[in-house]
Amino acid sequence: MPTLSRPFAIFRRCAVACTLGLTAFAAPAFAQSNYPDKPIKLVLAFPPGGPTDLVARVLAQKLTEQMGQSVVVENRPGANGNLGAEYVAKSAPDGYTVFYNTSAVTLSPALYKKLSYDVRTDFAPVVLTAVIPLVLAVHPSLPVNTVQEFLAHVKANPGKLSYGSAGNGHITHLGAFMLLNAKGLSASHIPYKGSAPALTDLVGGQTQFTTDTVNSALPFIKDKRLRALAVTSLKRTTVLPDVPTLNETVMPNFEVGAWQGLLVPAKTPADVVTRLNAEVMKALAAPDVKAKLAVQGAEPLGSTPAEYGAYIKSELARWAEVVKLTGASLE
Repeated sequence: MPTLSRPFAIFRRCAVACTLGLTAFAAPAFAQSNYPDKPIKLVLAFPPGGPTDLVARVLAQKLTEQMGQSVVVENRPGANGNLGAEYVAKSAPDGYTVFYNTSAVTLSPALYKKLSYDVRTDFAPVVLTAVIPLVLAVHPSLPVNTVQEFLAHVKANPGKLSYGSAGNGHITHLGAFMLLNAKGLSASHIPYKGSAPALTDLVGGQTQFTTDTVNSALPFIKDKRLRALAVTSLKRTTVLPDVPTLNETVMPNFEVGAWQGLLVPAKTPADVVTRLNAEVMKALAAPDVKAKLAVQGAEPLGSTPAEYGAYIKSELARWAEVVKLTGASLE
């Protein structure tokens, strides 16, 4: 049985205070006092308009204001985020090509037999930026109004219900799997190529439930085409204040979310990593950034590079266990 919770408590302070040593992620120190003196490319491995893209663009705009150089989001989607990761891993380690990564970097090693990069050795961590909780949402035709009723309904109909996700092994797949597995329940998983088609089919009644990111499902919940039963954050989210958490209902201490952060190519100068970290931490603390993220249900986090490196290592171990249980694999 894998560990079900991975709290973000140590990051919920948005303050630079390095307490963790992680030599494997350390970057060598070379002087880059004039950094940045040209535009910075923020590479995102998913399409425009998605939940990660929305947060990345908020930060890119603020970083542009702060640093006096353009920070431009470049979308390089494909292969569950691996195309963008490979591109950045092979880029010059100068701080001008930055990877705006998601939790996919800790899922892919467990899902793919062969990867052209290694997140542990080909990147240097910069900062953990934000997390977007998942929401357990059902089609309105399902005769349930609470998560307790939902679990009882699934139990009474073993294997008869189906749930969609943004892809096999995606966090939106694993979130539902972890809930069902913890309760000894079964349902059919239907992977889609992204959240949009998965939610479209759920709204259309082709599937019965999902655990998708709050900001993706929110429009359908607001117009009552979907019914929200619970969120996966430890505390309730401000965008769905009346929706309880799994933590307070059926799974104490359970927390999972679609987290995001910044990585740079390995061997990027240490002072560049430090500068990027400081600028992102400053942006995350800005009232206008907090307000924009809150609208999306995204929670700003922040970390030191070493803390983020340690977190990535812990998530690699966590998701390896979960993916093994699902039997999911990708080529």
